[in-house]
Amino acid sequence: MAKKKTAVAKFENARISLKSSKIVCREIKGKKVERAKRMLADLVAGKHSLDGKYYTNTAKKILEVLINAESNAKVKAMDEDRLFINIAKADKGRTFIRPRSRSGRRGERAKMTNLEIILEER
Repeated sequence: MAKKKTAVAKFENARISLKSSKIVCREIKGKKVERAKRMLADLVAGKHSLDGKYYTNTAKKILEVLINAESNAKVKAMDEDRLFINIAKADKGRTFIRPRSRSGRRGERAKMTNLEIILEER
């Protein structure tokens, strides 16, 4: 049984919502890399929506991770035309409690998410 080539990229403690990142990750999973990049770029530009929402901030972060994974695949000499997104997942990151500030936002909990994208050749 031949071992499949994979390329991995991770982003830990991204300041984005876990809920919206799970929705976007579910949408791009299993797609070709070029198609997923185009879809994420359209979400950022406001040309395409998922259930009436654009998830702009989330799409920017996931697009960054996807570009990093694609670069890792190039280093491993993988064929760019045959790359698919095998795994796109978002997990809960650490909780960030805002420190004291003048604006009165002290003690609020900030959302953080861990992102991981694994590409494979098919």
